[in-house]
Amino acid sequence: MAMSDPLGDMLTRIRNGQRAKQERIVSPASRFRGNVLNVLEKEGYIRGYNERELQPGLREFEIQLKYHNGEPVIKEISRISTPGRRVYSGITDLQKVYGGLGISILSTPRGVMSDHDARDANVGGEVLCRVF
Repeated sequence: MAMSDPLGDMLTRIRNGQRAKQERIVSPASRFRGNVLNVLEKEGYIRGYNERELQPGLREFEIQLKYHNGEPVIKEISRISTPGRRVYSGITDLQKVYGGLGISILSTPRGVMSDHDARDANVGGEVLCRVF
């Protein structure tokens, strides 16, 4: 059966993995999820990720979670735009997450990027998730 919200599934796996204090989690791979993981890695919320091929045509990501003094770096990760309710924001309407301490991840015409990068590029788009 097809998954209705693949990004939401990956974010839930990250959230559950950090609550269980796991070092690594696995998630099915796709280019879109890889772009979101690039932003999370660039902003310092995860250590990194590797893509591995299980069978021809079946790939998965192994995501290394990040902790600081035994506490998860990601305190809160939530999906904003869902398949049933898309949320778009222009650059002037984009709110800061916890006064700039967190990030929003956006899908823009220039690719998937954090809200800081979107402000620098002066582009808005679909608000995928918020991370703090």
